[in-house]
Amino acid sequence: MQFDLIVLIVGFLFGFYMAWNIGANDVANSMATAVGAKAITLRQAVIIAGVLNLVGATFIGSHVTNTIRKGIVSTEVLADPHLALIGSLSALLAAALWVSFATWKSLPVSTTHSIVGAMVGFGIMGGGFNMVRWGKLLAVVASWIISPIFALVIAFVMFKIIVKSILEQQDPFERALKGAPFFIGIAVFVAVLSLFLKTPLGEKIGIETAGAIPIALFSAVVLGLIGTQLVKRAITPRLRDVEEIFRKIQIGTSCYVALSQGANDVANAIGPLAVIYFLAKTGTVGEQVPVPIFLLAFGGLGIVCGIAMAGSRVMETLGKKITTLSNTRGFSVDFAAATTVLAASKLGLPVSTTHAAVGGVLGVGLARGIAAVNFRIILQITWYWILTVPASAITSMILFKILQRIL
Repeated sequence: MQFDLIVLIVGFLFGFYMAWNIGANDVANSMATAVGAKAITLRQAVIIAGVLNLVGATFIGSHVTNTIRKGIVSTEVLADPHLALIGSLSALLAAALWVSFATWKSLPVSTTHSIVGAMVGFGIMGGGFNMVRWGKLLAVVASWIISPIFALVIAFVMFKIIVKSILEQQDPFERALKGAPFFIGIAVFVAVLSLFLKTPLGEKIGIETAGAIPIALFSAVVLGLIGTQLVKRAITPRLRDVEEIFRKIQIGTSCYVALSQGANDVANAIGPLAVIYFLAKTGTVGEQVPVPIFLLAFGGLGIVCGIAMAGSRVMETLGKKITTLSNTRGFSVDFAAATTVLAASKLGLPVSTTHAAVGGVLGVGLARGIAAVNFRIILQITWYWILTVPASAITSMILFKILQRIL
């Protein structure tokens, strides 16, 4: 069997394994709050997240990827195609192994930061410490603090708004119905902006900021009113409850996060695989490479398998072990996570959906008082976040040396 074909097969195996781990760990970002708040069952969450991640990865995922994720490592390390091949393989497997270990421990970690750490290890082995752009790496470290705190504040404020404007009023149910267009509308506004503003989908159809904001506002008004009518029809006299109204809304927000997750996170597996694919086919690679749709679909399929086979582990932690979630709290978390990712990514800050989701859950927990939060789990999660980049980097360096001897 030809050497290039063997490398390609190995690359696809490593890529699928990384995509599997993205599904297993990151599905909690979109579905944990819905499951924890009993808006949907675990089985329903797996099916919904699987379908939407596949659609997001295949049809909304970027068809062009940077060869070095997040620009953390200088592209000079790609000058030698053989070293670039070994580095991409080692980075892909190193990141996958760390995420797999965290999933086994039922703890949410950032798959983006895992691949960043792995690429740092590749950069050091491929060209020395001067190959790493330490300033950009510091920005990643800063996001460990920025993302969860930003999401914590938004979730805390949103839940307090719901409490003051609805839950503490004389007729909470009627107040919730009157407020439904607003809550549905702001969720739609953030979702539409996130889909079109400076994204691969927005670039494909030629929508820029000036066009995205009016479209988002129009969508928010229209879908806010339509969504409210659908919610009213779905509520029976027996289920005249505020949480039941927000249960319907939360299913929508969770679905959006799942779709967005598939579109954004598939690059963590398919980016390095695309490098391997083009190196094996052409022997060269530039700063950016086109990603064929079959590779995006392949990554989406790997994510689906991970969700189905191991997604429940991290969902249990995020949805139930940090604090008790209701549908109003779950909506606040989803809105906070989506808003944090939208704001940070548009400001050019490296942000993790995982960190934002955890921050959001912590925010709604703190809104009920410190006693409502399991800080032992929070400390465990934080420790794994701190370890993500160095653990992935060291593993990548070890794998680089092993693969260098073999290949």
